[in-house]
Amino acid sequence: MTSRTFKRFLNPINAFLMLSLVFSGNLLQRATSLGINYGQVGNNLPSPDKVINLLRSLRITKTRIYDTNPQILTSFANSNIEIIVTIENQVLTLLQDPQQALQWVGSHIKPYIPATRITGIMVGNELFTDEDSSLIGYMMPAVINIHKALVQLGLDRHIQVSSPSSQAVLAESYPPSAGSFKPEVSSVMQQLLQFLEATKSPFWINAYPYFAYKDNPHKIPIDYVLFNRNIGMTDPNTRLHYDNMMYAQVDAVAFAAAKLGYRNIEVKVAETGWPSKGDAGEIGASPTNAATYNRNLMMRQFAGEGTPARRNSRLDVYIFALFNEDMKPGPTSEKNYGIFRPDGSLAYNLGFSTMSTTTANSESVKYSSYATKAKTTLEYWTILMLAMIQVAMSRLF
Repeated sequence: MTSRTFKRFLNPINAFLMLSLVFSGNLLQRATSLGINYGQVGNNLPSPDKVINLLRSLRITKTRIYDTNPQILTSFANSNIEIIVTIENQVLTLLQDPQQALQWVGSHIKPYIPATRITGIMVGNELFTDEDSSLIGYMMPAVINIHKALVQLGLDRHIQVSSPSSQAVLAESYPPSAGSFKPEVSSVMQQLLQFLEATKSPFWINAYPYFAYKDNPHKIPIDYVLFNRNIGMTDPNTRLHYDNMMYAQVDAVAFAAAKLGYRNIEVKVAETGWPSKGDAGEIGASPTNAATYNRNLMMRQFAGEGTPARRNSRLDVYIFALFNEDMKPGPTSEKNYGIFRPDGSLAYNLGFSTMSTTTANSESVKYSSYATKAKTTLEYWTILMLAMIQVAMSRLF
């Protein structure tokens, strides 16, 4: 190799290393738009202390739980991990009384502040579905009373209040610009949006392209729902191009809010994921598809992407879920959304080299070995840079 050839070879390497140093901080900031849901409907889940170590090894600093489990909130003290808590649906009737809401915040939130970084309270979860509309009327009184309680206790500056919805609240979602709320929830959504605008809080949506694909696999391209390269679709009204369904689902909510007069409400994804196992009729539920969906989603998060309608705003996303949960009711898929099994091994191979081991049991990544791998920060940042490059290249070719 001549000196000139060697210099030519060296320059790209130097450029890559310099870019790594320049962008590593930006990538870490962008990765803060990624969180993960920590469900607990299982009889064999690890202790909260082990969960904290796992989240740290993943470089994830945000999580959400579906209750206010005292053991978790105590364990997460001084961990610097942001946590969103959830008020269970069955508690909402109690919170129609402002005094009861004040007592609830005083006993379930205040004792853990500020050591535990509680940043949000979800009032219920999917209070309106196609099967059940009985709970939606309890939402706004509970939301308002919980917020007033936070104000009264001096906790409102750092804790946002909202309520995550499913796609069932939408009457139309295709194309995204046609997004609109169903008439039966339009009044409640108007009240929620007014509250969110006044308190500068986000609208949370549970977005699951898997369900759309499962119900219509012959018409919906699998690559479109998995974030793979595909021709996508162009909204005929806005001419915005969508190369994945999740972004289209999010923008449909934004357009629905705009139709009610709220154009600047931030829309965030409270849940999204893909099951690694399902029953015979659950088309698409497989380890390969789950790995592809979550890996591609993570890459886009690391790249700091926004949706086509809001390209300049990073989209906050919480992956569902951290663990498989063996006690969840419903079909097999409901028990198999986890990236990890309860013993700390990966439910499937995400394809990142930090998520593999050189031991004989190459399919299992225990907490200890995963943490050991995670300390190789050069490899970690290389993965993130490659993710960023892959997304950029996909835009060019």
